[in-house]
Amino acid sequence: MANKTPTFPGARTGRGQVLAVLLSNRDQSGAEPLQGRVSLAAIVKALKRKYHWPIETHSFPANTQDGRASWATVYSLPEKMIEAALEAGGREWLESRGVPGRR
Repeated sequence: MANKTPTFPGARTGRGQVLAVLLSNRDQSGAEPLQGRVSLAAIVKALKRKYHWPIETHSFPANTQDGRASWATVYSLPEKMIEAALEAGGREWLESRGVPGRR
């Protein structure tokens, strides 16, 4: 299967909120923008499958506040993908969300 060109979801959707964070290269906390409606993992899965974004996933062991062992996951886009996306309309898409595009 050939690689498909990534597409942008609606700017004001949960998927759009997460993609905006990934494109702006800011940290994503997950809880506040998603407001408990759907998991960050589910949104990332949709961005990968439906919108064809090559999101990288890195998981590592972590401890919870009460001392239990858990796993933490960090999502990111390759820097070259961010640059290409910004050049292909991403800056304007971010600005439509009120997020200043990287220069």
